[in-house]
Amino acid sequence: MTANSRRAAAEPPGLETQRREIESLLRECELCAGDSWYVVERRWFEQWKEFVESGDQNSSSFPGQIDNTELFEDLDSFHLKERLVENEDFVLVPAEAWHKLLAWYGMVDGQPPLERKVVDLPSTLKVEVYPVEIFLCLHSNMENITRAQFSRTDNIQVIQRAVCRVFSVPPGSECRLWMKSSDSSCERLRNVHVSVLDACLSSGMTVIMETRNADGTWPSSRPQIMRNSVEEQDSYQGQPGVCGLTNLGNTCFMNSALQCLSNTPPLTEYFLRSSYLEELNFTNPLGMKGEIAEAYADIIKQMWSGRHHSVVPRVFKTKVGHFASQFLGYQQHDSQELLSFLLDGLHEDLNRVKNKEYIELRDANGRPDQEVAEEAWHNHRRRNDSVIVDTFHGLFKSTLVCPECHKVSVTFDPFCYLSVPLPVSKERIMEVFFVSLDPYAKPVQHRVVVLKAGKVSNLCSALSEMTNIPATQMVVADVFNHRFYKIYHADESLSCILDRDDIFVYELSVLEEKQEDQVLLALYLRERSHYRDYGSGSSSYGTSLFGHPLLLNVPRSSCSREALYQLFLQRLARYVRPPDPSEELEEEDDDEEDLYKTQTNGISDDEEQEDAETAGPSQTESCSSDTSANGQPDDSATTEPGHTQPSLHHGAATANNDTDTTDHINSCDSTNTADSEPAAEQPRETTEEEKEEDKKEEACSPSPPANEQPAKRRACCKRKKSLFTIQAVNSNGTTERGTGEGGSAVSFSSQPYVAIDWDPDMKKRFYNENEAEKYVKHASMEVPQQQTTVQLQECIQLFTTVETLEEENPWYCPVCKKHQLATKKLDLWSLPEVLIIHLKRFSYTKFTREKLDSIVDFPLRDLDFSDCLLRKSLSNGEPPSRYDLIAVSNHYGGLRDGHYTSYACNKDNSQWYYFDDSKVTYAREDQIMTNAAYVLFYHRQDKIRKPTLSAPNTSPASSTQPASDITSCKDDSAELGAASCVTMETD
Repeated sequence: MTANSRRAAAEPPGLETQRREIESLLRECELCAGDSWYVVERRWFEQWKEFVESGDQNSSSFPGQIDNTELFEDLDSFHLKERLVENEDFVLVPAEAWHKLLAWYGMVDGQPPLERKVVDLPSTLKVEVYPVEIFLCLHSNMENITRAQFSRTDNIQVIQRAVCRVFSVPPGSECRLWMKSSDSSCERLRNVHVSVLDACLSSGMTVIMETRNADGTWPSSRPQIMRNSVEEQDSYQGQPGVCGLTNLGNTCFMNSALQCLSNTPPLTEYFLRSSYLEELNFTNPLGMKGEIAEAYADIIKQMWSGRHHSVVPRVFKTKVGHFASQFLGYQQHDSQELLSFLLDGLHEDLNRVKNKEYIELRDANGRPDQEVAEEAWHNHRRRNDSVIVDTFHGLFKSTLVCPECHKVSVTFDPFCYLSVPLPVSKERIMEVFFVSLDPYAKPVQHRVVVLKAGKVSNLCSALSEMTNIPATQMVVADVFNHRFYKIYHADESLSCILDRDDIFVYELSVLEEKQEDQVLLALYLRERSHYRDYGSGSSSYGTSLFGHPLLLNVPRSSCSREALYQLFLQRLARYVRPPDPSEELEEEDDDEEDLYKTQTNGISDDEEQEDAETAGPSQTESCSSDTSANGQPDDSATTEPGHTQPSLHHGAATANNDTDTTDHINSCDSTNTADSEPAAEQPRETTEEEKEEDKKEEACSPSPPANEQPAKRRACCKRKKSLFTIQAVNSNGTTERGTGEGGSAVSFSSQPYVAIDWDPDMKKRFYNENEAEKYVKHASMEVPQQQTTVQLQECIQLFTTVETLEEENPWYCPVCKKHQLATKKLDLWSLPEVLIIHLKRFSYTKFTREKLDSIVDFPLRDLDFSDCLLRKSLSNGEPPSRYDLIAVSNHYGGLRDGHYTSYACNKDNSQWYYFDDSKVTYAREDQIMTNAAYVLFYHRQDKIRKPTLSAPNTSPASSTQPASDITSCKDDSAELGAASCVTMETD
């Protein structure tokens, strides 16, 4: 048997030769990564050594065939036993030595050769005796598991191919791998180019493969949405790309940007072809480890699967917030800011340059522009090479000139989008209400033109020209929630006043005694509640502000309660009905009346006042509002929403003779000082709720009881009852203050505020609420405001206009050796395939902050940049500069709030659609250009391919179909600029 086995192998050389050759190979062969070594059972190898050293071919120590039986757990699987030790259980021989031994002695039938690779582990080279043994399965059938071995130097792609081969996964299927450890947690194997060792895969772990569903989702992350019929959802087949995005809460800005990018053909086709998988950059320190690119790919594949009415972009939103903390949470943001982050993130995640080299930039130094531009673009591509650069990056020339030494610095810089300014007017139109000194004149609404950088005095001067009232007799105030939010000084900037503010301008009286001090008195109107606020622990009554406040000029000597009472009666005469002589205002003494007064006014008539004074306001102190125990406003005392902004009746009678109020009102007999809703809070497009976000103060709250003697109150009420009582308050009208010196009703230590408190019954009888709300429109309000229209070319010309750098951003001149406010000019050099134009509608200067609502006239087709490019002649092979519009991001609303939508042209059927979160409708081309257009997407004509489908039928008859509900962010009440023709499928 032994002789036969020996003869079956190749005739071996002499024993001494065998020993010399094998020992030489063992001594000289070094470990080299990737080389093969073989495992040989130690006892067989020792027997061979003894045989060759004996020098006797017929020695009894002949080893026979190579036999590794002792190394295996069993002879079925041929798995190595665990914890085998080199030189005790086995020896390692290089491949050349193995092949010689195999040729000389052969191997036991059925045993596999134990080939092992040399692996380059951190800081060492070693033969990998034990490869990583992992379990493989599919997500769709996790019961069917197979086992396979892989080297630690194999990359994950080797495992992926092995799974596809073992489970017969159809070629071309998009798949991803998860590794599952013993604790049942799963982790994505994102980078298929990383090694098994770097991926931390170890023996005993399971690798699970899942393939993408037909609707673009993944089996492991498909949302479990309750539907009436799963089959109905799975069978839905719509136009790919015509898919809404659910608003997660103020995420309309994100949805708008995503819809525009989704309808950018070259980028979308790149992701639909899965080209991004081979270009994911997991090592770029400037990137997001490929996570942003993968999250974006998931969104695009779902939207373009044609299987969804709308998609919930929650995972994408989470990823964006993770890598850009400014987008965390659910606050409103700017769609252009998100677009800028997303394009930059996609570029870095897909950058084909894995190791960016340092490149020192050189100035032009008089070299030709063509040479400098080519050098700049080449250097840019050496560090930045991705589908984003291919699609969106262009080049512009930047020229800086030192104002002192006239040094000219020329550089060429890449851009991803153009942020072009809009022409900004130096003037603004303000709408204000003018309140005349004539008590019978209704407030008049005026529209005045002032400088944006002007002051409050300029507003008064402009109003003076319309009213013939000297500007020095005017004071401007912001009225909010029945109180003065701010009283402006003449030298304050108009930039403090927003368009949404309710601005009242009051005419002040001119005192005859010039030498006497005068006081600007702010007057509030308050209504007492019928019941005590027992919860506050006080015995006084709650009050609530109502109507419109007034500003009056009062001599300091006339600030007694009696004088102020008469003055207030005169100023409120237009909407206060004087009592008839037959009307009895005296208090009665019967017990029921006492009880009622105790419950309503806090006044009883048990005692008489000993110091009889004239019946007037000085004898009846205010039944003031209570202050709650914690000092905070009591919500029950605040006015209702309907009260906070009364509707002023348009078309009311003219200014002077439209009330029944008499000219003279006796202070004792008068019962009708109106708890007025003085004329006119401005009707505005913004709501009170919006303003309350800016002005977080309640107009009324409980306040402490007035410091007064009950005996005086009772005696006063027993004699004559006034229409109202007077109380000094703070600027909010909520906290009552002490009286001034010398019997004055107010204190002059600061701006005095006074409230007149009304009993509800008295207010109901003598105060004409409808009349108080009337106002008159000045002729300036009837002149229609013309919508400013600018051409897109004008904006681009402004972008290329010479400007001087601001002090905050100087340029360091290499000749002068100091920072200079140089002049700067930008010129377009080369344009990308897809040109993004950002219209800078939000204007921020040191004087103003505003949103520009000008209509920008932009073409839908044939936007020609020939005249804008610095190079007037294009060489052969260079692309043209004519573009067609493919998408628009819209913003409706103002600076602090609003709503984003988008228009986009589907690449497959060339039909325009209007995307409003989850709602998608057909759109006509004549609807696209509005004053809400914010970001424009243009595609170069030479790259536009013909549509593969015919446009859908959008006949007028279909426009009657109802639109489904819009899921939008806060303030969706803003005008939505698209009249829908057909409602597409939505959630």
